[in-house]
Amino acid sequence: MSRPSRRTGGSDWFDAIPKVEIHLHLEGAIPLSALFELVRKYDPRAVRSMDDLEARFRYRDFAHFIQTWIWKNTFLRELDDFAFIAEAVARDLKDQGVLYAEAFCSPPDFAARGLPVGAIVEAIRSGLDRVPGIEVNLVVDLVRDGGPERAGRTLDAIAEVRGSGVLGIGLGGSEQAFPPAPFAAVFERARSLGFRTSAHAGEAAGPGSVRDALDVLRVDRVGHGTRAAEDPALVGTLAARQVPLEMCPISNVRTGVVPDLAAHPIRAFFERGLFVTVNTDDPAMFHTSLAHEFRELARVHAFSNAEIRQLLENAARASWLAGGAKAELLARLRAHPGWTP
Repeated sequence: MSRPSRRTGGSDWFDAIPKVEIHLHLEGAIPLSALFELVRKYDPRAVRSMDDLEARFRYRDFAHFIQTWIWKNTFLRELDDFAFIAEAVARDLKDQGVLYAEAFCSPPDFAARGLPVGAIVEAIRSGLDRVPGIEVNLVVDLVRDGGPERAGRTLDAIAEVRGSGVLGIGLGGSEQAFPPAPFAAVFERARSLGFRTSAHAGEAAGPGSVRDALDVLRVDRVGHGTRAAEDPALVGTLAARQVPLEMCPISNVRTGVVPDLAAHPIRAFFERGLFVTVNTDDPAMFHTSLAHEFRELARVHAFSNAEIRQLLENAARASWLAGGAKAELLARLRAHPGWTP
């Protein structure tokens, strides 16, 4: 699979089309130039060059990816760092033609540094608000590795700062070691507080994880859902229920969930009528962008321009915007001069 091209002679339709993304991790989307600045700020010896930094983001498997994620987070130490990365990510997304995004952030990962969850969320919001022309709302990852008690405390903290654009919660982290079921009560309480819900499932663990996300956590959306393909009955359930899937094809290749893009089930899911969206997950860490995702899906899975537009409309419909704002976003997509080639 090719890497994203660094275009010097103009752009193509995949660059021009307006975009919506609903599964993006803020900490995994930090442009490498901004991350390099943070690394140099705190430990100039950690990497010698941008090439060395880029080489860090190649993974043997999902566990190695998680180790690299933890390493990267050691360079986020102050609240100003979160405002800095949020602004950098928002500018990068805007430059890519993203009109709207729902971005995960993972405040529990920084508890050891004494940074309060609410203060991190507010710092992120301050950075996002520095970039006009793009709307980014937040989904707070409860981070399953800390267990349900810590997840409950995180939920309490974000309930106090929901005015910072927090629309919902997610459950990321080491899916293979921490199944969904123990978090059921936290998710139920999140719903009672008015938050929407998503959980990573069917990425590092199999179809049972997706079933538990659907039936035990009762999520509004499923993050990834890739390994649902191993259970035909589950695929039928997803088609019938029309629960949106936040699919991240190139992420799944980079972390070894699938051996290559040709083996990814996204085309089969789409043709079966599942509610499929396309996202980048951790674009800076996976050397991807939404334009690159769609370009590769067209090349490898023969997605047509009309089908790519449908995938983008799916993302807008699956967003957690209120009804009127969602309709406005769909209208903006269709009216954009880049919507058709």
